[in-house]
Amino acid sequence: MSERFGETEIRKLCEILYDKKADDIVAIHVGDRTIVADWFLIASGRNVPHVKALCDEIEDRAAEAGMLVKRKEGYEQGRWIVLDFGFVLVHLFHPEERAYYNMERLWEEDGSVIRYPETTKEA
Repeated sequence: MSERFGETEIRKLCEILYDKKADDIVAIHVGDRTIVADWFLIASGRNVPHVKALCDEIEDRAAEAGMLVKRKEGYEQGRWIVLDFGFVLVHLFHPEERAYYNMERLWEEDGSVIRYPETTKEA
């Protein structure tokens, strides 16, 4: 698979997180504003075990699709985990850290954001 990540690959990663019940899934195209990555994918888990489970799931399922993690940080604490796929950085947050760092505020611009469907289920 190519090193480049396009919208198709980003949506696949969003789907993996959605299937594992991640909250507030947002992908932001940042390639024209930084050399660090082309995309930031941001999502929240409800608690530390959930954040870690999101990490495990996206790492495993992305690997099955040929997307390999180059580096992983923050797993032990489970409050802000970063997975580096090369051209996309996946940020998995505990709700408190997500609210505090508010990465969307720093990077979001019109036309650069994919918001994946809300994960709340209706009764």
